[in-house]
Amino acid sequence: MTSITIRSARPYDVLIAPGLLDRAGELLRPLVKTDRAALICGDHVYPLYAGRAVRALERAGFHVCVKTIPHGERHKNLDTYGEILSFLWNSELGRDDPIVSLGGGVTGDLSGFAAASYQRGCPFVQIPTTLLAAIDASVGGKTAIDLPGGKNQAGFFYSPLAVLCDPELFGTLPVRELRCGLAEAVKTGVLFDRALFDSLRGGWDLSLAGELVARCVAHKRDVVERDEFDRGERQLLNLGHSFGHAIEQRSGYSLSHGEAVAIGMAMIARAAVGRGFCDAGTAEEIVSLLRTLGLPTDCPYPAAELLEIMKHDKKRRADTLRLVVPRAVGRCELIEVPLAELGGWLRDGGAR
Repeated sequence: MTSITIRSARPYDVLIAPGLLDRAGELLRPLVKTDRAALICGDHVYPLYAGRAVRALERAGFHVCVKTIPHGERHKNLDTYGEILSFLWNSELGRDDPIVSLGGGVTGDLSGFAAASYQRGCPFVQIPTTLLAAIDASVGGKTAIDLPGGKNQAGFFYSPLAVLCDPELFGTLPVRELRCGLAEAVKTGVLFDRALFDSLRGGWDLSLAGELVARCVAHKRDVVERDEFDRGERQLLNLGHSFGHAIEQRSGYSLSHGEAVAIGMAMIARAAVGRGFCDAGTAEEIVSLLRTLGLPTDCPYPAAELLEIMKHDKKRRADTLRLVVPRAVGRCELIEVPLAELGGWLRDGGAR
């Protein structure tokens, strides 16, 4: 088993190994003193893995109440959040009883946001069931819900007790979902790790999932430990996300997060070439790898529509927005871009 410790204000371990779902209760038991637990899972995950999770927790002496929530970004909202809070209250959960999230990034974000706010904070455990959640969303302590104006507009920094990553759970993922996780792996390579980037060009399969997750989580650990609350260096992890979030929202979430981030990375790489931040070869490498992995790279929306959404980006400061631009594969830079210039960046990136 691989164990990666995140030394945040509330340190925790990310454990990575096949079979961890069936050991969830055994691993959680030493971390809490109560005998009740809530399991929050997506409705598409429930028939696959909820029974095993409940049995694992019950074997360790927990009495488990289960709440299913609808999957998909469009449900990461105040209504679903309210349903979770009501469920916790009606189930008589106390502030020392753990909430266990079983699902992808949306489930983890919602469950973590509820855990951070219910009775002013209760224990929280992540069991990611998607490659994207394992690589990125479940690690780092960010929890959030979307508001009508944009993604992740209400949230907390709230570290889990633990993250239990079982790569065997990825075996039921559709190919499209696996590709979304690979988009975040490409992002990690472009940011920090040329060798990781090159390894993805050689092909990838599920047998490598545990190793890939560990490598990406280790890079994220290093950044989170230096900038837990996202004031500086951690904002590098937004590579492809400023454009990507706008694209995702404009699509009505018909494009997934990973697909939108892939398009956002391709766009920022193209725009960076035109503005002298990197050479054309760097952008070509990034776009080529994304396409090789089956990810989209072309923006289907007008710059003007994306710009209107980006004006409400939570990273906006007065009349500027901070963008992450590649200098080379393995090295990126944060820059401040005036809002008045963002339209040009979007058009340079390929927005029509």
